[in-house]
Amino acid sequence: MDSNGYSDPFVKVCLKPDMGKKAKNKTQIKKKTLNPEFNEEFSYEIKHGELAKKTLDISVWDYDMGKSNDFIGGCQLGIQAKGECLKHWYECLKNKDKKIERWHVLLNDNTTQFED
Repeated sequence: MDSNGYSDPFVKVCLKPDMGKKAKNKTQIKKKTLNPEFNEEFSYEIKHGELAKKTLDISVWDYDMGKSNDFIGGCQLGIQAKGECLKHWYECLKNKDKKIERWHVLLNDNTTQFED
């Protein structure tokens, strides 16, 4: 949260190992809110067989003009994930061409590398 009591959050989504610029997407910035809703979709051109080897990094950031953005939290979907994130990943792999939506808790720990 900024000094005004709000955040200017946005979400970054990156499919790794990195496939270049095509693997990175980000949402629009939601100005002055602590309860943003991001109703945006991103898609990746990738063979279904290759998807099991990938990890989807989802990170939420607070935009700060003129300074580096602040990391709020994130989660990873992929074979290395745990708990509900891993379960969600398996559902996605099992249900090709079907949208599988889930809520995930954002983690703010140093064990996962999210890029600014």
